[in-house]
Amino acid sequence: MTADLSTAPDLSTAPGALTAAADTAPSVVQTIDWLAVAPPTLTALAALLVLVADLFLPGHRKRLLGHGTLIALAAALALLIPLRAGDRATFCVTTGAQACSYTADHFALVIQALVLGGAFLTALLSLDDTRKIPAGEYWFLLLASAAGAALLPASRDLATLVVALEVASLPAFALVGIKRGDRRSSEAALKFFLSSVVATAVMLLGVSFVYATTGTLHLTDIAAHLDDVPPELDTLAKTGVVLTLVGFAFKTAAAPFHFWVPDTYVGAPLPIAAYLSVVGKAVGFSGLILVTVIAFPSYADVWGPAVAVLAALTMTVGNVAALRQNAGRARSAVRLLAWSSVAQAGYLLVPIAAAAYSSDEQIGSTVAYALMYAVVNLGAFGVAALVARTKPGNRIADYRGLYATRPLAALALGFFLLCLAGLPPGIIGLFAKVTVFSAAVDAGLGWLALVMAVNVVIALYYYLQWTAILFRDPESTGAATRTPASEPPHRFRTPAPLTTAIVLTAVVGVLLSGAPQVVLRFAAVTLF
Repeated sequence: MTADLSTAPDLSTAPGALTAAADTAPSVVQTIDWLAVAPPTLTALAALLVLVADLFLPGHRKRLLGHGTLIALAAALALLIPLRAGDRATFCVTTGAQACSYTADHFALVIQALVLGGAFLTALLSLDDTRKIPAGEYWFLLLASAAGAALLPASRDLATLVVALEVASLPAFALVGIKRGDRRSSEAALKFFLSSVVATAVMLLGVSFVYATTGTLHLTDIAAHLDDVPPELDTLAKTGVVLTLVGFAFKTAAAPFHFWVPDTYVGAPLPIAAYLSVVGKAVGFSGLILVTVIAFPSYADVWGPAVAVLAALTMTVGNVAALRQNAGRARSAVRLLAWSSVAQAGYLLVPIAAAAYSSDEQIGSTVAYALMYAVVNLGAFGVAALVARTKPGNRIADYRGLYATRPLAALALGFFLLCLAGLPPGIIGLFAKVTVFSAAVDAGLGWLALVMAVNVVIALYYYLQWTAILFRDPESTGAATRTPASEPPHRFRTPAPLTTAIVLTAVVGVLLSGAPQVVLRFAAVTLF
């Protein structure tokens, strides 16, 4: 058989033709904006560095790991400053519609500041409280969880969202149960782990249904595809939306998926309970906002009523349970803060529900409320950690007469509780509640606004009751136990990092109460 050479390609020109074709073909290589991803990346690298350094540092030098953690978190916070324009995106697809997996917009930057700031204050609270726990593992797990939490608000596809959520959650399980030999800590970690695993499984099932319906994982592309779902796939799409929301409801501690919160907060080290109450909530609510407002706007008629009912149920369950706390029960102070955090989650859900009925601008109210809550709740846990050093039972009754022994701590805790209640001088708490209330009214959710008003009144009782206890006369201990006049009363020396954390939160709370419009105006520009 002879070949027909007349039809053979001209090999002399083939290389040039291939080069021209390569120049015109779209590149499939994604570029990386390293500055945009710098805050979570630096935090993750610091976690690895701490883990390696722990292998070589002698026992008496382990404290350096805590200082290194503080420096790393402060540096990650500083890296947010060059990104303040909120106009960066990376890991973008290069063919077809422009969709990115990571976006450093104003919403992401504000939540990242909240997360990294919360982790920084948690590290301050923990600096002198790692004597009975493995320090290296503790700081590694804290940084690893903070890295995942900082990645989540910038995630713009479901795969990255789920991975970031689990990176934030998995180290938190170990942090809750890190007190070796403590049955309560192990039980808390097990409950937290099991509930979170169930939530993740449900959420992944929902994500798979959404992907099967739309054929994409990018949030903006999902929204476009859900606008025109074939009738035969509509039920599958709605099921995927609902299951995804149920998964995030677990993460946000929304009722009836809140059962793990009280025991987890009581069993965890106090700084970790503070971390979960603020950073854990920020992670859950960020994910919920992203999937509802960006990915599922076409199904607002499905998730809007569901989130509204969850908000009403969550704030009611949290406040009623907090109201029933016995002041003499062991660790009743932490339990009250735990149930209070459940109630606050209900308030945070209100603007998300309102966004389904009006506009995405309602989300700014959630961001503003989250900023207020983060500052004052971390401060309240800081004072609780201070009291626990002398009274490990941490009962509410242990705070009686705190003003007589530690006047500044009592004033700070009283201020934090009034902020949570929404009463002067906690003006920032009042403004945040009014903003959330207005979001419900503007969206036509009058019944939800009424439920919120009733719950705010219920919460006033237990917040004011605890505040009053701080300024009552200490209980008389009898003549047999009085300290002789020749012996001055023992005064416990407060660790400097713990004092710094309480002072920082108090100062920020006071400044925000003096100028609450700063938070509201700042939150108003955090929309996508």
